[in-house]
Amino acid sequence: MKKKIEIILDGQSIRVDEGKSILDAALENNIYIPHLCFRPGLDAFGACRLCLVETSDGRLVTACETRVEDGMEVTSDSDRLNRIRKVIVSLLINEHDGDCIKCPKSGECKLENVSSYLGINAENLAKLRELKIDNSIDDSNPFFLKDNGKCILCGLCVQSCDIIGVNAIDFAFRGAKTKISTFMDKPLLDSSCVSCGECVETCPVGALVKKSEKPSREVKTVCPYCGVGCGIYLGIRGNRIVSARGDPKNPVNNGRLCVKGRFALNFVNSIERLEKPLIKEDGEFKEVEWDEAISFIADKLSKYNGDEFAAIASAKCTNEENYLLQKFTRTVMKSNNIDHCARLCHAPSLVALKESLGSGAMTNSINELKKSACILAIGTNTTETHPVIAYKIIEAVKNGSKLIVVNPTRIELVRHADIYLRNKPGTDVFLILGMCKAILEEDLIDHKFIKERTEGFESFKEYISDLEWGEIELLTGISHDDIREAAILYASSPTASIIYAMGITQHVNGTDNVFALSNLALLTGNVGRVNTGINPLRGQNNVQGSSDMGALPDMYPGYQSIDNHREKFEKKWNCKLPTEKGIILPEIFENASKGKIKALYIMGENPILSEPDIKSVEEALKNIEFLIVQDIFPTETSKFADVILPACSFAEKDGTFTNTERRVQLIRSAIRPPGDAKPDWWIICKIAKKMGAAGFEFENPREIFNEIREVVPSYSGISYKRLESEGIQWPCRSEEDPGSTFLYKDGFTRENGRAKFILPSLKLFETPDKDYPFMLITGRSLYQYHTRTMTSKVRGLEKFKDWKFLEMNPVDGERLGVREGDFVLVKSRRGAVKAKVKFNEALMEGVAFMSFHFALVNCLTSSVRDPLSGMPALKVSCVDLIPQ
Repeated sequence: MKKKIEIILDGQSIRVDEGKSILDAALENNIYIPHLCFRPGLDAFGACRLCLVETSDGRLVTACETRVEDGMEVTSDSDRLNRIRKVIVSLLINEHDGDCIKCPKSGECKLENVSSYLGINAENLAKLRELKIDNSIDDSNPFFLKDNGKCILCGLCVQSCDIIGVNAIDFAFRGAKTKISTFMDKPLLDSSCVSCGECVETCPVGALVKKSEKPSREVKTVCPYCGVGCGIYLGIRGNRIVSARGDPKNPVNNGRLCVKGRFALNFVNSIERLEKPLIKEDGEFKEVEWDEAISFIADKLSKYNGDEFAAIASAKCTNEENYLLQKFTRTVMKSNNIDHCARLCHAPSLVALKESLGSGAMTNSINELKKSACILAIGTNTTETHPVIAYKIIEAVKNGSKLIVVNPTRIELVRHADIYLRNKPGTDVFLILGMCKAILEEDLIDHKFIKERTEGFESFKEYISDLEWGEIELLTGISHDDIREAAILYASSPTASIIYAMGITQHVNGTDNVFALSNLALLTGNVGRVNTGINPLRGQNNVQGSSDMGALPDMYPGYQSIDNHREKFEKKWNCKLPTEKGIILPEIFENASKGKIKALYIMGENPILSEPDIKSVEEALKNIEFLIVQDIFPTETSKFADVILPACSFAEKDGTFTNTERRVQLIRSAIRPPGDAKPDWWIICKIAKKMGAAGFEFENPREIFNEIREVVPSYSGISYKRLESEGIQWPCRSEEDPGSTFLYKDGFTRENGRAKFILPSLKLFETPDKDYPFMLITGRSLYQYHTRTMTSKVRGLEKFKDWKFLEMNPVDGERLGVREGDFVLVKSRRGAVKAKVKFNEALMEGVAFMSFHFALVNCLTSSVRDPLSGMPALKVSCVDLIPQ
């Protein structure tokens, strides 16, 4: 707890925390000191000089930069101070485009407020020589504009851009020509700006402003994009979303957002939204009322049961909705054939971490990264896929943390790394085990931790000793010395954290990759402590929650196996449950092709684009007798449906999401849904009750969550009432339990309480040959999301076209005789697509890249699966590139 000291400010005695600035102390006690260049969360800059205060010895000091001292006497309001401030503000106004009536910042402008406070008038300004100012406007960015004429050079935008590690803008030129500019004074759209809008939020005047309308009200909720789970305030005007801003009190993001979270939520307003249930007749869809649609579905589904039925849940839907869909599948349709998109992203994490540690979730919290002494980022392009987490990593590095980046591509995070290991695609397991081998050879293992808290170490040690450095170097393309250097840095750090994503998991040996990472953490005792851990970064907003809710073919909610917990759920749900394990997501389509799956219910997913080898998926969908698609937009998948049901978006319903760090958070209804669209939970309940099922008499999501609390032990202490104030991280087992910021402090949750070293397989999937000499890797773009069902409806995002190309090293382009902008045929063993070439020197030679938002990229990927988790080989495929 910080020591309290006493100061005298304007004759008033106030107590403040030691180490605070005078300005902080004043603002905390509702005492206004004029200022422009100060913003909480940013370093004091002292540029504007408006916060000058006078100490008892007559010195003038900037309140934002001066720390309080016990007994200090300070004057913040005097004739002397205000004379100085008037001159400063008059000069700023003289260099400022002063048409306040037309300025979108009017009423919120800090310069306007200060000017009013000081009583600046025309007489003050008349004494100054008129200056010719740069009043040019950069309108290139689709979401905000930069008006140089209104800039006061406070530097807040430069600071905010530096904090997130982008550094797209800075002070440029000199003297009277000084301005905030991009490199080479290029338009924002042509610069390194990532359009996050952090600069816009910090700008105190109208120099950086959003192009959107001002809201009339705001609703607190959670961003629906990646797994970070940023807290946001949706700005509402009428029944439309017009803006979004970060929630400064949310511990996940502390008010910061990325381009999608701040500017790409108005997909909700799209005129393309589904508004009425649709039933296909003679190949055409016709609108019907809900009663007819529900009756039609209930009648059709009554003809199928057991293994003839399957359901696909959604990581974009709430916990409550995923819980109900798996309950419907098991209790009404008598089938365990339910799965969701985690099968295509973090199924290896669930399998491997559950077996080695006890739980498949992120062991530690996002904010712990800021205090970790060393961060190993492997198989994750964090700035593109989890930008707000990247901000925390960059902040950690600036504060002294060491960063190791392992990635086949020289990603943006490499700019901040102490060590960069550029391994060949698909060779992660050899690299990780090489690090383990080096740590063992250097005797940097945590002997006490291994002895007291693990098992299987001796077998692992023997396994590692048999690995040859020559083979590791040959396969990974990285030298022994470089691997050793990274291993020593990781193992010798007092706390070290591992973060990883699809670059580790989306392989045929994805589970082995995660086993290897778990071994690395156990070897050094970097699990079960604060600021350490092994942390899979979830790709979609509720991947963690949909897994928690039992949208899995072999587990009930709370990861309770159907073999050991069936009686518990039969008693709770008052019915007999199927005894056989269900089939995983890829098998659903395989069985549909064979005629075994006859009816399929898809909620909020678009598998015709997201699945590997999509030609086979298309054939499967054509072969299904009865297909229900429930979504907010018509999709490529819904074309094959017999019934399309209009659902509510995240902004039109209540419920909970669980983010990547196990934090359960409330989402809140902000606007009315379009037409007759209904929440997914309501639709499921209506169908179940129409089919005569009991247990679906819920009136609202709160009632559903109360049932979840009864059957999921790790959620039992969480309630809507508690979530009103802030999110809670599971496990949380009682109303008094604050939740768990990190796991395994008091032991691992395996049966014997010990973590286990597990020996990974060393098999590789595809390797280049004369027919398919290139390795194609897939990934995501900052400016798009998943299959683009939502982001394709956001005007402005289309200006960022980086996701549409096949990227390759220019050396490879020269060898092939192609130039940037030319087309090539990308051919794999599964199929071929034509794509336009874009050169990218960050890629190693022999490696090409396509974003998985690309409509046909999964024509090229393989449906061959990881034998342990069922993960298809989505990340790496061998291809030939044929100039067109």
